[in-house]
Amino acid sequence: MDPILLGKAVTTPDAGPVYLLPGLGNRHGLVAGATGTGKTVTLMTLAEGFSRIGVPVFMADVKGDVAGLAVAGTASEALQARALDIGIPDWAPAASPVVFWDLYGELGHPVRTTVSEVGPLLLSRILELNDTQSGVLDIVFKLADDRGLLLLDLADLRALLGVVADERKDISTRYGLVSAQSVAAIQRALLRLEQDGGDRFFGEPALELSDLMRTTTDGRGVIGILAADQLVLRPRLYSTFLLWLLSELFETLPEVGDLDRPKLVFVFDEAHLLFDDAPRALQQRIEQVVRLIRSKGVGVYFCSQFPDDVPGAVLGQLGNRVQHALRAYTPRDQKAVRTAAETFAPNPALDVAATISQLATGEALVSTLQHKGVPMPVERTLIAPPRCRMGGISADERARVRAGSPIAGKYDTPVNRESAAELLASRAQDAAAQARTPPAQTAREAEAEGGVGRSINEFLFGTSRRQGAVQAAGKQAVRTITNRIVRNLLGGMRVR
Repeated sequence: MDPILLGKAVTTPDAGPVYLLPGLGNRHGLVAGATGTGKTVTLMTLAEGFSRIGVPVFMADVKGDVAGLAVAGTASEALQARALDIGIPDWAPAASPVVFWDLYGELGHPVRTTVSEVGPLLLSRILELNDTQSGVLDIVFKLADDRGLLLLDLADLRALLGVVADERKDISTRYGLVSAQSVAAIQRALLRLEQDGGDRFFGEPALELSDLMRTTTDGRGVIGILAADQLVLRPRLYSTFLLWLLSELFETLPEVGDLDRPKLVFVFDEAHLLFDDAPRALQQRIEQVVRLIRSKGVGVYFCSQFPDDVPGAVLGQLGNRVQHALRAYTPRDQKAVRTAAETFAPNPALDVAATISQLATGEALVSTLQHKGVPMPVERTLIAPPRCRMGGISADERARVRAGSPIAGKYDTPVNRESAAELLASRAQDAAAQARTPPAQTAREAEAEGGVGRSINEFLFGTSRRQGAVQAAGKQAVRTITNRIVRNLLGGMRVR
């Protein structure tokens, strides 16, 4: 299978092209660099390369530029000259097969999942709960399992929180302490999430992972683009959604080992949002997924400004590196330059630390894994231009792409089937109707069920509700009747 051309090495005059081998595309990667140095263009070149060899790609569009993959670019003289210089004689503008997605359902197909599938750990991160409140959320999920209640959307979760509040004492005894303050805090967090539009993420029809792993009839991989320009304003929701999606891939896909090409490439832009303020348990989960998902045939590519935005345990798993320019203006920048220089396989002909701050836009330091997984020495590289438009698209162009989508209509209409909220509401209505039943009607129903004998017995001896005051009166009535019967019998005997 043909390798993916990333660009041309310019470290030395006799340097050649720089490739990414498809069979090692699942060894993950990192694209880093300061704002405006060409990271997005590099991601588009990577996405096009994987798509041409039949690998589906899923990536977030934080600034709206990645959407240009769906439209052919413009063959300017500068682009054609650069393509010839790099060694792409057949370069020509071309669009890639694209499916647009959007959590808010405005710029693409809605992306939904259920509350149960997200689980309490990731949901706690979305809601920004503390440890105590997260513990209460664990109890809510456990209670739903024990009572056979489906948690599909936020209405279900809110309804079950109401049950927890009403039965707080009993639930605290059985599951652990639940405070009214914690329940109220979770409810307020749910309200904030709804106001930000996050409630549209939870519900059905839920996303099927197979729709992210499509290929066209001519064998090209479909590129799924998530509209994230609004989503990224809610960093916790953005990062947690992508982490949930990565976790679902990890848990669902079978083990396949090393293939000739990945089954899917997952691009995580603004990667620092994934790790900012993440609790230790969540970081361990991320490390586990990144380390093991390679064997499922999935390659994960992180994109961020600085290499040290990614924790060392994860950074060590990223075998394919593309480092754009970093400007060492501050101590933070200088540290990032040193970190980047230390993570590359050394090249005797290149001073990495000095070169990082000298790179022009469209240039990068590149090191990819070669045969047998050995990293190649880092090379200063001219990045190949993508064939698509390097910029955003119009609303009409987006509408045309959506109209031709292979999954048009599948997710556009929400479905609200019976789940926790509906079941609990129905039970509450039944209880309210029973409480409103008149006492006279209740007595008639009891008489119809038990007959006259039961009524006499209740009058004489009382029911479980009347066996106090009425029972004494009943006994007195029995004695009176008995005395009358005895007197009548004795009187009759005297007459004879």
